[in-house]
Amino acid sequence: MPIIGIGVDILHLPRLISLLSRRGSKAFATRILSSQEIRTFQVLAEQYGEDETERIAQFLGVRWAVKEAAYKALYPIRPTWKEVTYTSFNGATGVKPTLVYRPVRDVGPANQLHVSVSHDRDYVYAQVIAESA
Repeated sequence: MPIIGIGVDILHLPRLISLLSRRGSKAFATRILSSQEIRTFQVLAEQYGEDETERIAQFLGVRWAVKEAAYKALYPIRPTWKEVTYTSFNGATGVKPTLVYRPVRDVGPANQLHVSVSHDRDYVYAQVIAESA
């Protein structure tokens, strides 16, 4: 399967934390997360509450960076925030991180997306490779 695009993004978490403190994490989450990601966010928010701003910001920051990288990899297709769903590594099952693009409208053949994310304190880095089906 030929590669149709590669996208990368880097996010400075303190910038996102500043944004979340002004606008609120729930409003931001509602804007960028898919319905599956929203459910995970709600569980995380209940578990940590607003006291764990860094943990919430890291969750949202990873998804922001992944979706920005996916947008770049899929160009000229322009997915919306909610059409792309990221699922992180599951230590219990050993399932790798996955990225799924579910377009609302038909945009041609489905693409397979490969994702890699790295984060360390202040930075989140995401890389997405898009292959044609």
